[in-house]
Amino acid sequence: MNDRKIIDVHNVEFMPFDRYGSSVPKMSWHIISYDQVSGQGSYVLKMDPGAQTVPHTHMGFEEFFIVEGELIDSDGTVFNKGEFVSFKPGSQHSSYSEKGALIIVFQRGLNIPLKEK
Repeated sequence: MNDRKIIDVHNVEFMPFDRYGSSVPKMSWHIISYDQVSGQGSYVLKMDPGAQTVPHTHMGFEEFFIVEGELIDSDGTVFNKGEFVSFKPGSQHSSYSEKGALIIVFQRGLNIPLKEK
């Protein structure tokens, strides 16, 4: 059946994470169904130790599942292996990983980078 993809998240080719135009250091991704124009779809995100996301606003829901490692949000909340996290439209944050993480991300709208002050 050609209408189906089966992804082994532990055995995929990762490319530099460049969703905001330029590559984000220590981050890479494997696109499953993500569309850069609409912000809709899914991808596997790999964050090496010390990686930090671009601070952003969610225009739609952003949800993710922590497959391995941990992620620390800008408010200090720690997301651990096995946890599913959901951010509502309009929410703002950034996250970093001290130990590294493997994450499956489900996007339902664009993320807009926050302007630096």
